[in-house]
Amino acid sequence: MRKLVLSLTLLMSFRVYAQDALKYQTPAQSILDLAMAAPSPTVDFNGKGDVMLILEKSSYPTIEELSQPEYRLAGSRINPANFGPSRAPYYTAIKIKNLVAKKEYSVTGLPANARISGISWSPSQKRIAFTVSDNNSITLWVADVATGAAKQATQRKLNLNSGNGFSWLDDNRFIVFAVPENIGNPPVKPLAPEGPTTQQTSGKAAPAATYQDMLKNPFDELLYDYYFQSALVIVDGANETPVTKPGIFVDATPSPDKQYLLVAEQHRPYSYLVGADRFPTVTSIRKITGEEVKVLSDKPLDEVRPKGFDATSNYPRRFSWRADAPATITWIQALDGGDPKKDVPFRDELKSLAAPFTGEPVSLAKTSERLYGVLWANNQLALLMEANSSKQRRKLSTIDPSHPDQAPVLLFDRSENDRYNDPGTPVTTKNEYNRSVVYVSPAGDLLMNAPGASPEGDRPFLAKFNLKSKKQDILWRSKAPYYEQVTDVIDPARLVVVTARESVTSPVNYFIQDLKKKTATQLTAFPHPQPQLEGVQKQLLKYKRKDGVDLTAMLYLPKGYDPAKDGRLPVLMWAYPREYKSASDAAQVRGSQYRFTRVTYGSPIFWVTRGFAVMDATEMPIVGEGDKEPNDNFIEQLVMNAEAAVNKISDMGIGDKNRIAVGGHSYGAFMTANLLAHTNLFKAGIARSGAYNRTLTPFGFQNEQRSYWQAPDVYYKMSPFSYADKLKTPILLIHGEADNNSGTFPIQSERLYNALKGNGGTARLVFLPQESHGYAAKESILHMLWEMDEWLMKYVK
Repeated sequence: MRKLVLSLTLLMSFRVYAQDALKYQTPAQSILDLAMAAPSPTVDFNGKGDVMLILEKSSYPTIEELSQPEYRLAGSRINPANFGPSRAPYYTAIKIKNLVAKKEYSVTGLPANARISGISWSPSQKRIAFTVSDNNSITLWVADVATGAAKQATQRKLNLNSGNGFSWLDDNRFIVFAVPENIGNPPVKPLAPEGPTTQQTSGKAAPAATYQDMLKNPFDELLYDYYFQSALVIVDGANETPVTKPGIFVDATPSPDKQYLLVAEQHRPYSYLVGADRFPTVTSIRKITGEEVKVLSDKPLDEVRPKGFDATSNYPRRFSWRADAPATITWIQALDGGDPKKDVPFRDELKSLAAPFTGEPVSLAKTSERLYGVLWANNQLALLMEANSSKQRRKLSTIDPSHPDQAPVLLFDRSENDRYNDPGTPVTTKNEYNRSVVYVSPAGDLLMNAPGASPEGDRPFLAKFNLKSKKQDILWRSKAPYYEQVTDVIDPARLVVVTARESVTSPVNYFIQDLKKKTATQLTAFPHPQPQLEGVQKQLLKYKRKDGVDLTAMLYLPKGYDPAKDGRLPVLMWAYPREYKSASDAAQVRGSQYRFTRVTYGSPIFWVTRGFAVMDATEMPIVGEGDKEPNDNFIEQLVMNAEAAVNKISDMGIGDKNRIAVGGHSYGAFMTANLLAHTNLFKAGIARSGAYNRTLTPFGFQNEQRSYWQAPDVYYKMSPFSYADKLKTPILLIHGEADNNSGTFPIQSERLYNALKGNGGTARLVFLPQESHGYAAKESILHMLWEMDEWLMKYVK
């Protein structure tokens, strides 16, 4: 008996040691101060550019807020108490700045501790509408721009779990998704199930990614029916008129002339395999009063699709109103059955149907690649956006909607990763229907707003592009020592724009500029949100890996550091691998050394205050040119990237080769575990919310389209779990217990930790309660930073 008691005591002692029962910890003061700095506000301008909204953001929620009731249904996470999404970001206050009168005032009349979201300008821009959430409901509010006075616009509670929430009809009317008045009590989970949960397949291949939060049983289906149903209601002052019976509406968009509604309503049968976006859906056109005019499509359950990232439904998709017409509906129809592997002359067709919707649909264009978007300009011009994900290609073409017999005219056909030749995004303007349409000058020029990647780093620009000559002329471009980008084009004809300007030492502030007159007026003067970082040195590093591919990283060094006097530093290297089909694309410079350094919760830059040299955005390109897939030699290229980065920081006389840590989040965590398993370059690793066993994502992951059964060797060799017996470098595994990301199930970290423990590795596993793929609660974030700091101090510094 004494031996038994002794054995139990030893066993209990081991368990306490091996599985710490920690309370939330806080990191060192220098890290804490940065983490708790108040977030900088964001801004939103009206169309004329004479009124600016200053939107104050929320700081981190508490773990208590994050622990509110939550249901995970059909790919969504909802708060059952208020019929809205859980974990949703929000604003805490709105200020209005009249730039002409030079007055600034707050929006008043709001409830205490209002959680504000969905801000939308009225057609006349004299009012703004937004939703206000509390623990029990979500309501619609309106504020007068001239005075800032706000009031609740409807007594009806809104349902934001599906659909648009609300849309302006005119300056006084809305269409809203309301919680049905007589919805009754929510379903009650039975004490015992009525039977087993079953699924069945009939021999037809239905590959699906490893999605999280799917429906799991009949009770989940009842919950989905209850919490996602709404009634479409027109709100006109005190009058609230329902225009539909309750249903699961996922769209209700007014036509530009406000005479019709495009309505999409889901129905059973549901799926336990795919999310709500692939549930059966009836799409119809209704009068604004709710009367049905025409059923456009009744799409069945969309579980079975061909393989490939460009695979799609064989049913009509992407129904939307033409922005340049009073009431014309458009949609896309696959011509290849949705199968990107089929060899066909045309892959998609763009169709349209105008009011009164009694005629035959018109074919506006056919495309050789998958059509994923249309930008409307006018009756003579629209832009088609096509993509081929397998080849990483993007195309932009023009069509003349008034002459559908004419073939599209190609403007650009380029690699999606060729940032140096990215022409940018066409600038839009509002038309007579208050819809955004592509701006076209009298000379036939588009205005293109581009990120401006170059060998010197990103230098955003605004350019004119002539549709006939296909020549581009840059009108304005960011210049050192600033990083500046156009955020709003107030008057495209006069070239009056709003820019956001920042530098290494100055946070983002906003300017209104007249590019023709070359004048600039500063609109904001936001202070440095993290003055502790003043004096931190920032440098863009350029170097090569041994096969000649150019690489970059952004280096941060402690304030006052001098390598000649202070010697070599410990290094924290943070990275995220990316796949490319071209070595030249992979070699392009990304980022700008002139951007302001703002440390957010997931950043490695915290450790520059702890005496580390930090290499952020350390490039880890994986290249597969021609018929080769990037992942065919993933490990070899990953090692080359890491060796080049380690050699660079060491050759500069800054980094100590014997004190380098590597880390990353998500795919960066996957990278970290692989580097520790296949190299001896690092003293420690930090892997947050990663996937480590690729056989648990058998139908593709990241940019890998092949299934496990098509490329088993690739799946095995890329999985650090397969080499857990070789992974002896200390690794810290952190994971959100409620991770919602496809593939990064928490079991990924749990299984890798068990494998490392079983093979004598050095590891620590930390699960953050209630946290998703990204972390939110103040307690979680501070504890994560404490864990990382303890790990780096113990094993690296």
